[in-house]
Amino acid sequence: MRRDAPIGVFDSGVGGLSVLREIRARLPHEALIYLADSGHVPYGEKSPEYIRQRCRAIGDFLLEQGAKALVVACNTATAAAVADLRERYPQLPVVGMEPAVKPAAAATRSGVVGVLATTGTLQSARFAALLDRFASGVRVITQPCPGLVELIERGELRSDDTRQLLTRLVQPLLAEGCDTLILGCTHYPFIAPLLREIVPAEVKLIDTGAAVARRLDSLLAARALPGESAAPVRFWTTGDVQLMAKVLPLLWGEAASVSFFPG
Repeated sequence: MRRDAPIGVFDSGVGGLSVLREIRARLPHEALIYLADSGHVPYGEKSPEYIRQRCRAIGDFLLEQGAKALVVACNTATAAAVADLRERYPQLPVVGMEPAVKPAAAATRSGVVGVLATTGTLQSARFAALLDRFASGVRVITQPCPGLVELIERGELRSDDTRQLLTRLVQPLLAEGCDTLILGCTHYPFIAPLLREIVPAEVKLIDTGAAVARRLDSLLAARALPGESAAPVRFWTTGDVQLMAKVLPLLWGEAASVSFFPG
């Protein structure tokens, strides 16, 4: 495996760009490929087997592009498919996501933690195992968020519809005394500024993008695979190329060309 080979990062849509930002910040000398499976978004209401099929198709494509590592920048896809991907590609580091239950349990003062996530993530065995392992003595209240991913996919980070939906989702958590909110989907960091306007200032918002970048860094170093020179990120989507190109400056911070992946 060449050190200058790219890292393949993918998500059900554009949400994983929040993780890609953290990877670029920590590993500025890595070549990166990002694939948004926006033609099949959202994953949260889909069956685990459907998600595994999508992840296999995307993983095979990223390997064809020469990827030296895979980052599953999606909590729902990680829950459904990361074990399958590690078995399918034993030669590659495969890094997944999981809701930040451990740091949230350590951070809460009220003992009440709220989780904003997709239905698929909240119903997964992986999430249940996280609660069993790290949430002892803490009350965890979960809130599925149907419709929120779709708004973010369209770049509606501050629209009235997004504000109204987000307010409706977090009010029950606040009413129960939640003082720590886990952003359990990689799309959600993009609406963190809006969320900060809705929840009290003392409520902590926690996501795991930086932790994923640290884990990737560690795995590449252990395999003597760190990159040596940056290259422009290559973007692909299974959805609307023009729409992704339109939201990239908003979510990624700069414009870029986007290619279509029909798989």
